[in-house]
Amino acid sequence: MATLTPLPLRPRVQIRRWGLIIAIVLVLGTGSVAFLARNWPFTEAAVVQSLEAASSSKVKIGRFHSTYFPHPGCVARDVVFRHQSGNDTPPLIAIRELTVQGSLLGMLRKHVATVRADGMQIYIPRERQEEFKSSTEVVIDELIAHDAILKFARVKNKPLEFSIHSGKLQNVGGSGGMPFQVLLSNPEPPGQTEASGSFGPWKTGKAGATPVSGHYTFQRADLGVFGGIDGILSSTGEFDGRLEHIEVRGSAETPDFMVTSGNHRVDLKNQFHVAVNATNGDVSLERVNSQLRRTEIITRGSVAAQPGRPGKTTTLDLCSKNGRIQDLLLLFITADHAPMTGVVSLCAHVFLPSQIHPFLKKVELVGNFGIDTASFTKEETQENVNKLSAESRDQDDHDPATVLSGLKGNVKVKEGTATFSDLAFNIPGASAQMHGTYELVSHEVDLHGTLKMDSSLSHTEHGPKAVFMKFMDPFFKKKPKGSQVPVKITGTYEKPSFGLDLMGQKETATAKRLQRLQRTRAK
Repeated sequence: MATLTPLPLRPRVQIRRWGLIIAIVLVLGTGSVAFLARNWPFTEAAVVQSLEAASSSKVKIGRFHSTYFPHPGCVARDVVFRHQSGNDTPPLIAIRELTVQGSLLGMLRKHVATVRADGMQIYIPRERQEEFKSSTEVVIDELIAHDAILKFARVKNKPLEFSIHSGKLQNVGGSGGMPFQVLLSNPEPPGQTEASGSFGPWKTGKAGATPVSGHYTFQRADLGVFGGIDGILSSTGEFDGRLEHIEVRGSAETPDFMVTSGNHRVDLKNQFHVAVNATNGDVSLERVNSQLRRTEIITRGSVAAQPGRPGKTTTLDLCSKNGRIQDLLLLFITADHAPMTGVVSLCAHVFLPSQIHPFLKKVELVGNFGIDTASFTKEETQENVNKLSAESRDQDDHDPATVLSGLKGNVKVKEGTATFSDLAFNIPGASAQMHGTYELVSHEVDLHGTLKMDSSLSHTEHGPKAVFMKFMDPFFKKKPKGSQVPVKITGTYEKPSFGLDLMGQKETATAKRLQRLQRTRAK
């Protein structure tokens, strides 16, 4: 007889279990809804409170609405951040539209997935503000900004404006560094900068100690904005350090650099190591190596604020050894070729205030220079130098290899005028000591001094002129076989005029006698 097997109870058990699970879910769901209802982070009041805690400022919102699907969050329009002191300065931050997008899991972890700011303006006043402190524990996974403007207030001029086309900052408010990417337009010189790297974590109470690192590219920077110079600069480099001291190493090239008073564009290349204080904008030039054709110039200095002076003042110490004088002269002339070639060494201290004036009018310089083995590129000029050398040595042959040597002097530049002192040069058989001025803008020359020759003055002329010059020899005698002649160089750099400087004599009586002799010669 077959044994009857009872039916299994498994379906009933499963039904009971599913019922229990559903009940638990309903309870938890109801509890979660009640919890979220009480602690919903995307109400207007909660968002204002969070923004104020994060920015240490007072926040007002023009229009606001929450979003629930597909992601919890909110949209706030016309958001304004003002300083706690409530002064009358423009808002610290104004945002046309602020979009916050979160997630249910993020809400439990105090994380916001994305915050997007469109049409944001940030204003940095000149006066010192209280130290920034953030008291929020919320972490923003990604902060995105489009079409933002960053303004720095200045004393008399309109604010310095940076246009931020796009920017992205991640892990904002987290314990580690914040990866970032930014594309912006630089105001001075105007150009486009793209940078990426890591920023933070923020050092509360000591913002300058906040670390930052990354790399950048700076393109299409127009140097013409400074006046007196022109060219389009590009630069790439890396940076690392703290906000108050960021070490920047990189290179820059201006393939069409030009001093506007001249007419020659040259390829200017730079390798640099500078230190930047991002808290006040000061820059220290640790070392800049500039290559101008075959001449290298090494520069150190700073672009920084100075007590009692508005804006940033540039101070530079530059030096060049065994360069080529023709490489430097071509920057300042319009002629096709430099008038002189030779080996040059120079050192100078440059001071450039922030006043709005053309470059050549506001630059100040104090320095010294030396040029050796120099020769003139213009054939007529070099022939005259060779002739002077031969006649100074009482020789009839004109050595075509004659060159200037020991050309040296001191120079001061201020308000567009270069003043020379102790200007000296030698050629075989003669030497000169001169002083005077050169106008950087108009190119006018006004130099005076003495020319010392090994032979007597009369040997520099032939025929009737030699007879006249023999009468003048006693006035210039320095030694039995030599003469000392007062000379001057006037006119312009392009068309100089050389001659005797009779009015430059210290002894008035002698000067008068020389003038009478010159008038007799003219008759």
